Amino acid sequence: MLNGVAGTLLVSLQLVQRGGNISAQQAGMLTLGYAVAIIAFIRVGEKLLQRFGSRKPMIWGCLITGLSIVLLTPAHLMLADYQIMAMIGYTLFGIGLAFYATPSTDAALSALPAAQAGSGAGIYKMASSLGAAFGVAISAAIFTALTADPESIRWLEGVITFQGRQDNLAIREAAIIALSFNVFMVLVAIGSIMLTVPKGNPKAIAPAPAAKP
Repeated sequence: MLNGVAGTLLVSLQLVQRGGNISAQQAGMLTLGYAVAIIAFIRVGEKLLQRFGSRKPMIWGCLITGLSIVLLTPAHLMLADYQIMAMIGYTLFGIGLAFYATPSTDAALSALPAAQAGSGAGIYKMASSLGAAFGVAISAAIFTALTADPESIRWLEGVITFQGRQDNLAIREAAIIALSFNVFMVLVAIGSIMLTVPKGNPKAIAPAPAAKP
């Protein structure tokens, strides 16, 4: 479910390129924090797993990822302000996924017997890839459909004051709805973790019993 928020990148980059008229290179530069953060913090997720087990780091990763999407959602801002929010948001996006990656893999595979570890890893990888693919497809479909039919979301103009240019409102409004869908995906992921991943740290070693006198 969390991999389904990969559509966030597609929608937010389309927003700044089509709505803000910046080049693909300029838009790509905004995402540098994502790449740096996911590499720098992937080992942190491993350390959190060792200390807290799988459940808490997975929830923390989801919360950070959700916050990053919230920061990418305010398409009503001026372009310069949105670019600052986007750089922070992409960095948090990488941190959240880095926190989530190793604990989620451990939660999915640690209980399997050795004979099933290979097939379990394959199923986990397939599910991750499918989740990302479906997430991108759904986000793209929402964004494209609403951009083509802006009348269906014109009510946003009565709720949010859009700053700056007004000729790109269809793109900005469609991006807000599509990114909000990704926030919903994060909430579903958190719910599934709370329902299915056990509390506590099963890897913790119980203290040895005291010696009898």
